[in-house]
Amino acid sequence: MFSRERIQVIHLFLKIKIDLEAQKSKHPYSLRFFVADWTGNFTFDPGNFFLLKKHIPNFLTCLNLFCGCVAVVMIFHDHLDRAAYLVFIAAIFDFLDGFAARIFNVHSAMGKELDSLADVITFGLVPGAVMYKLFLLSDFSMVASGGVFQKTFQFFPFIVTVFSALRLAKFNIDTRQSESFIGLPTPANTLFIVSLPLILQNDDFHLSALILNPYFLVITTVVLSFLMVAGLPLFSLKFKSFDWKKNRYQFLLLGSAVVLVAIFYFVAIPLIVLLYLLLSYIKNVSINSRKLKS
Repeated sequence: MFSRERIQVIHLFLKIKIDLEAQKSKHPYSLRFFVADWTGNFTFDPGNFFLLKKHIPNFLTCLNLFCGCVAVVMIFHDHLDRAAYLVFIAAIFDFLDGFAARIFNVHSAMGKELDSLADVITFGLVPGAVMYKLFLLSDFSMVASGGVFQKTFQFFPFIVTVFSALRLAKFNIDTRQSESFIGLPTPANTLFIVSLPLILQNDDFHLSALILNPYFLVITTVVLSFLMVAGLPLFSLKFKSFDWKKNRYQFLLLGSAVVLVAIFYFVAIPLIVLLYLLLSYIKNVSINSRKLKS
């Protein structure tokens, strides 16, 4: 049995207080909690504990970045399928960080910058590296022959990474893109690219010859890079309400995506991206025609 004095000493050591001068400095990292007694019963100060909610979006962004880093390792160990699955997980975190920021109303300049830095890796470096690996699998000597030029040209797919960085930089300073996008978003571009090795792995539609055709890879690289920085207005999937008239294009895209995935599996991913571009174009034409009539 413990003596009274020993119990008091144990209680003193177990009584934890992490304040970081919260009441004085209002520091955003403050968290205060107490261990009530030596039995291990905790009680929390809700006021300070819930200050942590402002860091939930940044935590989700860091998970996105972590997945991107591991995906890069998988790519250079020739596990393109695992890299693709990691990108899918990262895309979920990328969606959730913005969702959490809106739910908790905790937007910050740091969060915006951190999100772009994470996206440069996950939705910039990763698609460039995947295209690079696909280039090596193809006979790109058909496109570029000659010693030095051929060795240099194998790195051509990394222009996807360069244009992804340009796209993200433009997004950060473009106030017009708060509710919609101008140019193909980097996550959509990346999903298109990482779906290609998955299609190769499950080639039920016999598309391997097309995907590994060097001309197809070069054209795809150029077109996707251009679309990311093009002045093409595209709708976002941010729902402010579930009203059909205000969100019919989003509903059409989501409904079509479900049908396409059920029928075509991984082949559906590039088709969904193309459908997204087409629906955005139709929406823009519809809006412009209404403006002309009015």
